Amino acid sequence: MEKELIISHTEKFVYELLHDDSTGHDWWHICRVTKMAKTIALNENADMFICEMAALLHDVADEKLNISEEEGINKVKEFLLSENIDEVYISAILEIITTMSFKGGGRPRMKTLEGMIVQDADRLDAIGAIGIARTFAYSGARNQLIYHPDIKPEEKLDPEQYRKKQTTAINHFYEKLLTLKDLMNTEMGKEMAESRHQYMEEFLETFFKEWVGDH
Repeated sequence: MEKELIISHTEKFVYELLHDDSTGHDWWHICRVTKMAKTIALNENADMFICEMAALLHDVADEKLNISEEEGINKVKEFLLSENIDEVYISAILEIITTMSFKGGGRPRMKTLEGMIVQDADRLDAIGAIGIARTFAYSGARNQLIYHPDIKPEEKLDPEQYRKKQTTAINHFYEKLLTLKDLMNTEMGKEMAESRHQYMEEFLETFFKEWVGDH
């Protein structure tokens, strides 16, 4: 099993699937998450191959981008098998991909260090300046309003509500993004989340001042 060749094949596979996505889950999101996962993995002395592969493939199985979650998972599994990857690696990669999604919060802690790292990398890309941009891209793609004062954020959503409930871009900050700082797994992830979290709070403060015409 030549890991560098597998990584190269995986990059091409993911690029073909996601390069023209307009919901914020595009190829460049994958690139940023993968780079971040590798940086944290190096710091944590984790298995680099598992982290890189899971980061590259994490959105291929996302139910937001497939007819069903099962279809997406099978797509990833078939690809991994086609690359003749050792079963222990396939199991580890699929474990991460199938358990890392937020889905309204309240999910169990990741079981492996590699899972914690990839989840942190993905969550870091959901907050800060990039996170703000991705939120509005996703909301626009889903025909959601920027904001409406009569549509209140929900404190807790189950996975089905999280995916299907009609909400607004601004509500997404309160329903998910502002909670991520306290859900980070690794020390590096926690440190990096602080400044990105602060940036979002400053953005929201300015947004609401402008909304009422005070700024």
